[in-house]
Amino acid sequence: MYTALTIAGSDSSGGAGIQGDLKTFAAHGVYGMSVITAVTAQNTTSVSYIQGLEAITVTKQIEAIFEDIHVDSIKIGMLFNKKIISAIIETLKKYNLPKIVLDPVMVSTTGRILLKGDAIETLVQEMFPMCHLITPNILEAGLLTDTTIKSVEHMKEACKKLHNLGSSNVLVKGGHLEDVACDVLYDGKNFSYYKHNKIDNPNTHGTGCALSSAIASNLSKGFDINESVKLAKNYITKAIEGGFSIGAGDGPVNHFNV
Repeated sequence: MYTALTIAGSDSSGGAGIQGDLKTFAAHGVYGMSVITAVTAQNTTSVSYIQGLEAITVTKQIEAIFEDIHVDSIKIGMLFNKKIISAIIETLKKYNLPKIVLDPVMVSTTGRILLKGDAIETLVQEMFPMCHLITPNILEAGLLTDTTIKSVEHMKEACKKLHNLGSSNVLVKGGHLEDVACDVLYDGKNFSYYKHNKIDNPNTHGTGCALSSAIASNLSKGFDINESVKLAKNYITKAIEGGFSIGAGDGPVNHFNV
């Protein structure tokens, strides 16, 4: 049985975060485990409240898993604050780590800031170098590189800058581009492009979580980074096509539309 661990926040609406990650792992036939960093009160229209867990609670969850169960890959999502980020880094350093996929969640799709100032600095300086892959969208990549990204060429430049910060691979997601939907993967030498048609479906909640979790799932199964991203892109396209309405706002992707 292949395994994957998600370290992220809980989404009470079930579309993203821990819940979305576990659904994605299951859809890939991978046994999922979780370390919760924060609890959110959210639905399809907004994030109304966030409570970060104590750092020791996060540490103890990680220790409990690694001291008993083999982990084939790790997906990291919402981290909430500097104390939690530091606790994760120091705890993971104690173990022989698998490949880590980091989705640097900084802003919710509804516009709520999920990671601030000194926490971002710690994330970049100390966690990026631990990662096999980071998966920022163009908004997050723009914030991290202090640039405005409006084209594939801009994405390539952002990839180079982000790679220099320590991650082995960088995938900048271009779903928010106006003219074309294209993701760009950079391994420090070569670029790979994943172009796809824009899908006319507003129900896209959890897209970023599902993509990074799908990549982690594929890495768990032994695929290399290029094949892992390719397979994950095929998966997320179907998930977005199957997205459905469950409330007054944007509904979730369909994690099991495979």
